Amino acid sequence: MKLSKVIAGACLLAGLIASHASIAGETIKVGVLHSLSGTMAISETALKDVMEFMVSEQNAKGGVLGKQLETVVVDPASDWPLFAEKARELIEQHQVDVVFGCWTSVSRKSVLPVFEELNGMLFYPVQYEGEESSRNIFYTGAAPNQQAIPAVEYLISEEGGSVERWVLAGTDYVYPRTTNKILEAFLKSKGVSEADIMINYTPFGHSDWQTIVSDIKKFASAGKKTAVVSTINGDANVPFYKELGNQGIAAEEIPVVAFSVGEEELAGIDTEPLVGHLAAWNYFMSVEDEKNSAVIEKWHAFIGDDSRVFNDPMEAHYIGFQMWVQAVEQAGSTSVDAVRQAMYGQTVPNLTGGIAMMNANHHLSKPVLIGEIQDDGQFETVWSTDDVVIGDAWSDYIPESAKLTANWTYPWVCGNCEKPRF
Repeated sequence: MKLSKVIAGACLLAGLIASHASIAGETIKVGVLHSLSGTMAISETALKDVMEFMVSEQNAKGGVLGKQLETVVVDPASDWPLFAEKARELIEQHQVDVVFGCWTSVSRKSVLPVFEELNGMLFYPVQYEGEESSRNIFYTGAAPNQQAIPAVEYLISEEGGSVERWVLAGTDYVYPRTTNKILEAFLKSKGVSEADIMINYTPFGHSDWQTIVSDIKKFASAGKKTAVVSTINGDANVPFYKELGNQGIAAEEIPVVAFSVGEEELAGIDTEPLVGHLAAWNYFMSVEDEKNSAVIEKWHAFIGDDSRVFNDPMEAHYIGFQMWVQAVEQAGSTSVDAVRQAMYGQTVPNLTGGIAMMNANHHLSKPVLIGEIQDDGQFETVWSTDDVVIGDAWSDYIPESAKLTANWTYPWVCGNCEKPRF
């Protein structure tokens, strides 16, 4: 027998063994890596709940590859180094086949080396700053060109109020700092002067907003229309908006557009100070769509509480999970390498009436929506893109990134390749 045939046979046998091993357990394990305590629990607990909902729904359909799914939930407790430890625990100790998790970029940055070292697969469901593309992460939340840039473009427009002065207010970590770096460059490209841009950062859990809101009010008194672009994360949003109300700042006077305030953050708090302010996402629970209504109805039945909301990161997990199931079934295996290749081109109906597609740069095609906060904690959509927007891993507004692209299909297999020149 020729050596080439021996090698080919050995490779085929190895592949079959690996494929069998990847589905040999009694269940297929789905890791859930979300903070259930600490400052980010206000946002992340719902993502754990929606994963249990999705797994329950899939099991009722017969599971995947003839096996039931099992969630393995850990609590990294809003502690960024602990995220890495818990990720390693999920992959090495619990031997999960996939992980859905993280909220903040610092938590994602913490776990990224673990997933790359152990060849795990993470679905990350939250808007982020871009400037990253890993073969082991699928980014189902918005990149800056799917949220931050369109939101600012809207506010610049006559429809959005013709804003001329900008307060970029964020929590002090990588997502707000990088997003604001991109936004500052974008604003300057539109002719906005440095004197018309105010940037402020506060720590996680910040509660004393009196001085900062006073400074914002003073900055806005220069006679130019001013808006606040908020990348404030977690429970710090509650006292921030309360202080806006305390100092009499109405949305008509100084609108705030937030990237991390959704239905879950508004649930159970006094929304009166927030009414009229804005948020930019790729999904709102209030969107009138038949599929959206059906999913919300099933969600309420599962959770046993009709008051529980459904938000953008939850929809991102919904889309990511459906794509993962389809890719596993297409690959006939839960092997990370096999599923990764099967992910490219997967499509799933989103909950706003369109189609989400996973692109070769590990980012989704998503619509962009801007909503106005209502007194019931929901959003009224005031603007949306005509079609879905492909997520861009590398920003065109950062010179060193503008020349880069990501493509994880063969023969590229690269997250930071230079764009081809034609």
